[in-house]
Amino acid sequence: MPGAQRDSAFLNIPYDPGYENHFLAYIAGVEAFGLDPRATLELTGSERRLDRIFKLINICRYSFHDLSFVKLDRNLPMTPRFNMPFELGLVVGWQNATPSGHEWFIFESSRHRLQKSLSDMNGTDPFVYGSSADGILREIRNALARHDLRPTAEQMRTIFEVLQQEMPQILIKAEASTVFEARPFADLVVLARQLAQAVIPGLPDHS
Repeated sequence: MPGAQRDSAFLNIPYDPGYENHFLAYIAGVEAFGLDPRATLELTGSERRLDRIFKLINICRYSFHDLSFVKLDRNLPMTPRFNMPFELGLVVGWQNATPSGHEWFIFESSRHRLQKSLSDMNGTDPFVYGSSADGILREIRNALARHDLRPTAEQMRTIFEVLQQEMPQILIKAEASTVFEARPFADLVVLARQLAQAVIPGLPDHS
């Protein structure tokens, strides 16, 4: 509906080469629900990074936290990545202290692993997507099952597949080597929004 207010969704996923298609699926999936994807990739300025992250999360209606990266980072020194569970903790603590209606969802690629990797979240059911982009799109539909919009699997897959096809050219134009940079992320979001508005009736305009 023209002029409708669009909500935002914070994407908390690993910035790892093996997750590029996952990232495209999250962008395509949330745009299909009329949500503006936001990520720490876009943060710039002199303010302390943690403060900027918290402000970004604070303006989002939803957040998606992919906790499937539980291996050592391949770059030296080889260390685990703690950013994803830490940012989830920021959201959970914020909501418990000052409830605002923000909805958060945990995504995992393996069943039962969350019980071992983050046992404090026992009692919270993650959205388990397996290893595929289609799985991520499916679980976004499940997470947002109560949303007013009802994009179909085919519509969401169409958006994802075009993003996948256009990604190499977007990287070339941005002179970037990965999607995990501010400019290609912004370009992918714009393209996903255009595609979503073309294939999904009733999607709110950007405002």
